[in-house]
Amino acid sequence: MDRGDGLILTQTGVVTEDGVIENGYIRVEGGKIVSYGEMADSVANQSGNVIPLHPNCRVLPGMIDIHIHGADGADTMDATFKSMERIAKVLPREGTTSFLATTITQSPEALNRTLSVVSEWIGEGPVSGGAECLGIHLEGPFLSPRRAGAQPLEHIRPPSTDQFRRWQTLCNGHIRLVTLAPEEPGGLELIRYLKNTGVVASIGHSDATYAQVVEAVQAGATHVTHLYNGMRGFHHREPGVVGAAWLRKELLVEVIADGVHSTDDSLRLAYNQIGSERMILITDAMRAKCLQEGVYDLGGQRVTVKGREARLADGTLAGSILRLADGVNRMRRVAGCGWEDLIRMTAANPARALGVDDRKGTIAVGKDADLVVWGPEGEITLTLCRGQITYRKGRGNGCA
Repeated sequence: MDRGDGLILTQTGVVTEDGVIENGYIRVEGGKIVSYGEMADSVANQSGNVIPLHPNCRVLPGMIDIHIHGADGADTMDATFKSMERIAKVLPREGTTSFLATTITQSPEALNRTLSVVSEWIGEGPVSGGAECLGIHLEGPFLSPRRAGAQPLEHIRPPSTDQFRRWQTLCNGHIRLVTLAPEEPGGLELIRYLKNTGVVASIGHSDATYAQVVEAVQAGATHVTHLYNGMRGFHHREPGVVGAAWLRKELLVEVIADGVHSTDDSLRLAYNQIGSERMILITDAMRAKCLQEGVYDLGGQRVTVKGREARLADGTLAGSILRLADGVNRMRRVAGCGWEDLIRMTAANPARALGVDDRKGTIAVGKDADLVVWGPEGEITLTLCRGQITYRKGRGNGCA
C-alpha cells in the first residue's frame, strides 16, 4: 500500500464540523493530520506527494462501524487472526477506517475462545493496510429471549456482572460496548457496572417498556442497538424501546440504513425524530458481505443471502450485507442529510461514544489521518487509514 507520509490531498472539498472548505487541502505526516485549509494558504513551496482531486470530491473523516460481525467470508466468531485481518483489510473499500469486532450469542466456551483470540490480535496493533479495530462489541448473551432475532435462543442467559467481569479480564479490557436487555434480572446491575468501568451499555434485543428504558438510562445506559430491530416497538399507549430511542436525549441510536431492516420512510422518521446529533450508522454485517448470493454461517446457523437480504430458514433477518457507504448514500437520498450530518453519524458520534474522539472522528490537526474521499457520484475513491492509502478506486475488488 502507498505510504501517506508527506502526502497532500489538494483542490477538493474538505468537510469539517464547521462546514465545507471549498478548494481545500489536507496535509498528512507520520499518520497524522498536520494541517488543512484553503488552497491559497497551503501547498505553495511545500514538498510531498501531492494528490490533486476532483473539485467536486469531498474529503471526510474515516467512518467507524461499531457494529459489524464480519465481511468477505470472515467472522469475528471464527476466532482466528486470519479472519480478523481479512475483515480489517476489506473495510477501507467502503470508507470504514475503524470498527468494533462484534460477537454473537454463543456458548461461554465459544465466547471465551473468541474474546481471547480477538484480544490478542488487537494487542498486535492495527493491521498495515487495514482498518483499526478499536475493541469488541459484545452482542449477547445477555438478551431477551422474546427479542432474540437471529441470536441463538439456547445460549441466551440473564445479564451477569460476574460473567462480564470474567470476560473483560480474559480479553484485557477490550470490550468497549455491550448490548443487553435491561429488563432481564441483573440488567440494571450490569449497566451500573459498565458505566463505572467506562464501557458503553446499549439497550438491544430487549422487550423493555418505556419506563424500564428510563430506569436503564438512569442506571447509565447511553446507547440503543439497531433501532426498530430486536426490540419492543412503538405503541401509542406504550412507547417501548423505539419511543425511548426517539425521545431520550441521553441515548445514541444505531441505525442500519439498508432499506431492509427499516424502510426508507422509517429511516426518514428516525432521522427526523433523533437527528444527526444522536444517530450512528452501522452495518451489522455478516460474513457474506462482499460475496455472492448463497448459504453462509452465522453463529452456527444457516443464513441464506439473496438480493440485499440475509435470512435464517424461518425468514428472520440475520444481520446484513450492507456496505457502510451505501447506507450513507441511502440516508442522503431519503432524509436529505448534509455532509456535516453524515460526519456526525458515521465518525464523530461513534468516536465520542467510545472515548476516542481525541484522535478520531473529525478532521483536525493532530488526529489520525483516517480520511475518505467521496466522489461526485457518492462513490468512495480513496481511503487513508492512519495516513496510509488503503484503498484507491480501480485498484480494489470485493466490495469496491
